[in-house]
Parts: sequence; C-alpha cells; structure tokens
Amino acid sequence: MVGDDLLALLGDRIPRDHARQTLADALAETWYRRLSDAAGTPLSVVDLGCGTGASVDLFRLIDPASGWLGVDIEDSPEVRERRRSDAAFATFDGTRIPLDDGAADLVFCKQVLEHVHDPAALIADAARVLRPGGAFVGSTSQLEPFHSLSTFGYTAHGLVLLLERAGLQTAELRPGIDALTLIARRGLGAPRVFDRYWSRPSPLNRAIDGAARLRRADAGWANAAKLVFCGQFAFAAVRPR
Repeated sequence: MVGDDLLALLGDRIPRDHARQTLADALAETWYRRLSDAAGTPLSVVDLGCGTGASVDLFRLIDPASGWLGVDIEDSPEVRERRRSDAAFATFDGTRIPLDDGAADLVFCKQVLEHVHDPAALIADAARVLRPGGAFVGSTSQLEPFHSLSTFGYTAHGLVLLLERAGLQTAELRPGIDALTLIARRGLGAPRVFDRYWSRPSPLNRAIDGAARLRRADAGWANAAKLVFCGQFAFAAVRPR
C-alpha cells in the first residue's frame, strides 16, 4: 500500500498519535511549550527566513516573555512587504546566521527551505545556533508548484537526510495540505475558496483518512500516505544534549 515504504524507512519519525493535517504554527507552539516547561523560563526564538515578521505575533501569543529575532536575506518579495517596527530583525547572507553557537532555544523556519540556495549549509548553521536540547521546527514544500523564487522541493526522506547529516535528531514529520489541492489552487489563480484548506483537511487528505478507516490502519500509516502526496509538511528536529 502507498505509504508502507515511507513508514518502514522513517519509522518513529512519523508519529502514530494522530494523522491530522498540521501547520508549522501548531507544531511550534507544541515545542515551545514543551521546551519552556522543561526549562522553567521563556525561550529565545529565531525565525529563520522571517519575511514580513508575522510569526512574532504567534510567539508573543504563546508567551509574551519570549525573546524573538527575525533573520532573513537583504531582499526577497516577503522582506519587501515588511512594515513592522515592533520587533528585532537581522540580515544575513542566506547561510551564516549572525548568532553565537547555542544562542537559540528554538529556530522556527516556516516555508523557507524551498527557497534556499544551499539548504545543507543553512540547516547545519541552524543546528549550530541551537542550544543542546533546542528544537528546529517548521515546514517546507514537497510537491508544491513554483512560487516566490522557490528552488527546491523535499520529500520527507530527503529532509531527514539533511537534518540528520547536520547532527539533528528528527522528532516528527507531519503532513500539511495535499499536493493536488495546491496544484489546483495555483492553476486557478489562488481563489479564496481554497483558503479553507489551511484550517481544515484538504480533499486528498480526507480521502486518505477514509482509506485508513477501510484498511483499519493506524495513524502512522495515514501520516505516511499523506506525506507521500503532500504539497507541504511540517517537521521538528532536536539538537542532542
């Protein structure tokens, strides 16, 4: 069955607790609270590829005491749209993050890696700036159509190889919106009717849920099948202590 090969390959990196479509924001909140509870203090957060800086609102909502730094290249379509002046921003060369080793508790990287020219080098530097036990959390594209100067698409297996070659331990991979929905959205000019699928299951993901029920398969198989056909997926990886 579709998904069996990916599940066998990636094992416990594919969760079995649920198979819900997941956004990077939700995964970031889960990991922020987990790390903050363990540390007993607010966390320092780096938004890698911050664009407009919108994620500062997410982390301030999670914890008003959190420290947030947005890092991005000097020029991109998203950076040009930035208007806010209520947060700290830093510019970098796309590879070397301007922070000391172990300076961050959580690096957030939402829909950025598909735009990066040297992803292996950038992921390695994200691992460098994380403290031991810190988390690299975000999402990226797999079968999403070309958009905003995108350069790469990642399979779940391919991203795991990059994460683990950088010395990170992949903790979880969760499916996002399915590829057919993203392709249809792009082909039709992104009508607003598709916006609903950021907050509810997209059509192919619903079909896979139905197949899982018929097969009496667990959430691990449903996640793996969705990861095979996803347009985007979320990830979390940890720097070992």
